[in-house]
Amino acid sequence: MIAGISYKVALSSNLKFLISNIANCSIQSVRFAKFDPYVHPNPLYQPRKTGKFSKKNPVPKFKAERGRKIHRPEIPDLKEYREDEMTPAEIRAKMKEKGIQPVRPWNEKPVFIASTGSSVEPYVPPEGDGKASLVSKERAKQTYEFLEKKGKAKYSMRQIYRFEEDFYIHDFVEEAQKIYVKLHEALMRGDEDELHKLATERAFPLVMNQTKNKTIKWAFHGSIEPPRAVHVRHIDILTKDNVFAQITVRFHTQQTLAVYDRFGRLIHGSETVLRDVLEYIVFEKHISNIYGLWRVHDKIIPSWMNLKPTSMNTFKISDSPQEEPKEKPSSEEAVETESTQGQETEKILTPAT
Repeated sequence: MIAGISYKVALSSNLKFLISNIANCSIQSVRFAKFDPYVHPNPLYQPRKTGKFSKKNPVPKFKAERGRKIHRPEIPDLKEYREDEMTPAEIRAKMKEKGIQPVRPWNEKPVFIASTGSSVEPYVPPEGDGKASLVSKERAKQTYEFLEKKGKAKYSMRQIYRFEEDFYIHDFVEEAQKIYVKLHEALMRGDEDELHKLATERAFPLVMNQTKNKTIKWAFHGSIEPPRAVHVRHIDILTKDNVFAQITVRFHTQQTLAVYDRFGRLIHGSETVLRDVLEYIVFEKHISNIYGLWRVHDKIIPSWMNLKPTSMNTFKISDSPQEEPKEKPSSEEAVETESTQGQETEKILTPAT
C-alpha cells in the first residue's frame, strides 16, 4: 500500500515537471521571437564594426599607380558581326580596325636531321698504303696531295673548336677506337638499341645487312699501328649554325671473325686465324647539338682494293660416292648421227641392180 502511494506521488511530480518544461519552452519561443541583443559579461568589451568593405585606400599616395595596376580588357561583342555574313573586304577592315594580323596557313612539318646522307669529300686512300717507300714516286705524290688538302682540314678543325673548345684530336682517336670496338661487340650481341647510339641512321642498315639468322664471333686482338685521323671535313645543312663534322680514322688492327648460319655451319672466317685488317672509318657528330655523339657513319673502300672472296656454304660430305651424270651429246654430234642413220636407211631401201 505504501509502495503504491509512493509510486503515485512520483508520477504526479514527473507530470508537474513536464508541464513546467512545456510552459518554459513556450515562453522561451515567445522571448526569442523578439530581438534580444547579446550582452557581453565584460563591460569593457567593444564589438567589431561590421559593414560593407571599403575599397578606398586611406593613403592617397601612389593613387595613380594603383589605378594603372588594374587592367580592364575590352570584351568583344560577339553579336557585332559574323564572318559568315560579311564579305572578305569587311572582315579585313574589321581586323585592321582592331589591329589583328591576318591568319596565315601553316602547312610545314617539323623536320629533324640527325645525320647527313653521305660522306663529305670522302677520303681517297693512297694506293699501296703502308707498303710504298718514303723515296718512291707514289709516296711523293701522296705527300703532295696530303699537303694540298691540309688547308681544308684546318678550316674544319676550327669549326669544331667553335662548338667544342676542349676538343683534342689525339684524345678523339682513342675514343674512336673504343666506339669501333663497342660497335662490333653490339653487333655480335644483336643489341639494336646500342647500335643506334654507335652508328648513324645511314650506317645502321649497312651494319645490319645480311646479319639476320647469323651468329657472329668477332674479337679485337690489338693494333698493328696506332689509329690516326687522316681526314676532317664539315658541312652545314639549311642554316649556317646547323653544322655536322666528319673525321676519317685509319685503323690497322688484328682481328678474328667467324660467321655461322642458323644451323651452326661456318660460312665465313675462322675463330682462331688472325687477320691483319686495314680500314678507313668515317665518324660523324652533330656538333651544333649539345647532345650530339660521335658515331660511325661510313666505311671507305678504295677502288684499287681487291675484292674479298664471297662466303661459301659448308655441307656434310656423304660416305657413298656420287655417280657422275652422263654427258649429253652436243647438237653437232646429234646432227651427224641422224645423217648417218638416214644414209644407211637409203642404202637398205634401194633395190640391187
